[in-house]
Amino acid sequence: MIKSILTITALCLSTSAIAQQAAVPAPETQVSESSLRSMVEALVGFGTRHTLSEQDNPVRGIGAARRWAEAEFRRISADCGGCLTVQLPEQMIQGNRVPVPTRLVNVLGVQLGTERPNEVVIISGHIDSRVSDVMNATADAPGANDDASGTAAVIEAARVLSRHRFSTTIVYAVLSGEEQGLYGGRLLAAHATAQGWTVKAQLNNDIIGGTRGSDGVIDDAHVRVFSEGPRADSTDAYRASARREGGENDSPSRNLSRFIAGLSGPQPGLPTVRQVFRADRFGRGGDQLPMQEAGYPAVRLSVAIEDYDHQHQDLRTENGTVYGDTIDEMDFPYLARVTALNVRALAALARAPMPPAPRVEGAVSVNTTLSWEPVVGAAAYRIYQRRTDERDWRTLEAPVSTATSRLSATLNGIRVDDWVFGISSVASDGSESPVASAVPGGAFAPLPR
Repeated sequence: MIKSILTITALCLSTSAIAQQAAVPAPETQVSESSLRSMVEALVGFGTRHTLSEQDNPVRGIGAARRWAEAEFRRISADCGGCLTVQLPEQMIQGNRVPVPTRLVNVLGVQLGTERPNEVVIISGHIDSRVSDVMNATADAPGANDDASGTAAVIEAARVLSRHRFSTTIVYAVLSGEEQGLYGGRLLAAHATAQGWTVKAQLNNDIIGGTRGSDGVIDDAHVRVFSEGPRADSTDAYRASARREGGENDSPSRNLSRFIAGLSGPQPGLPTVRQVFRADRFGRGGDQLPMQEAGYPAVRLSVAIEDYDHQHQDLRTENGTVYGDTIDEMDFPYLARVTALNVRALAALARAPMPPAPRVEGAVSVNTTLSWEPVVGAAAYRIYQRRTDERDWRTLEAPVSTATSRLSATLNGIRVDDWVFGISSVASDGSESPVASAVPGGAFAPLPR
């Protein structure tokens, strides 16, 4: 059997890229634990960052915290010669947990890509905080782990990655209004759509700075990555196709989770990803959910084990138990490792092309045929397969033919009934995209309505 020219090219490019990258320190090695600590301390210092707290006080409340985040992005931009553009999308909100019209503002730092600036990778964390009563906008709500940790990771990623250049755009997003009902995530999704962004991925970081659970169990080796199975933006037609042909475990978000897991342990300085095949923790949510509802690939990164005594709690001591989301309960070496994983994933995603949108045929046949349109920025492609009851992809070498308008591969002697297939795009420097599954709704794009 003649091997795929495209597959062989991709393998050679990857080897070359590894040799080139060995001479340059990896961005994730530049993450600073002390920088993260100082940012969490600054955020806790605003007293409360409740969405309904003061907007105009210079030292306390959500307004002061937002302006601090904006100033951090502007400082980073000044250091990199103006490489970041600050955007402040806002809207007036009112509804559940927001009884009066309230100004909601997200703070974005946008680092334009050098080749395909409309392709966007997003890292996000929410800046607002709360205590036991979600409507209490005046009590001290330090929100150290939930979610000063995620906000600090976003800004630290901007500091580190702004020193490098990437083919596609990175958006560093500090979101408001999460605790009141994911308002900041909805505003981010609406802004991405209005900007016409092709969103490759959102990495939402929410509670990423602790390693001890409420029961005293410690896990400092893992980070959880949550991803949806069936797509949130699915239609009746796509759901019907997925029931017949598969795809319940192959949404773009699920493949993004697999991609991040492949970048993690055992790696020095990085936690090992524990994939959780669920959109979020049981009965709870985060700002990745509105992005998924808009059709964008998105995952949530969160600590391996949560401490419920130190999140969403009034500052108090009862029966010898200390409650409250305070900085002394955090593990900053762990936060640095989770931030480093984010930086590694962002860099990999921002260098790679978009994944293809593969199609598969082969009913009543001993052969399987894959086809896909060429991807801008792709010099080669890799084909993957997975048993329907397996979690992870395996590389498949196969003959690939090239046509002017379409690429295709026929897999002789491989029956489509028993496998799930996927394809990734590979750039000329060897950077590889996540795998896109050849299933209904497997493409990294919102579904047509």
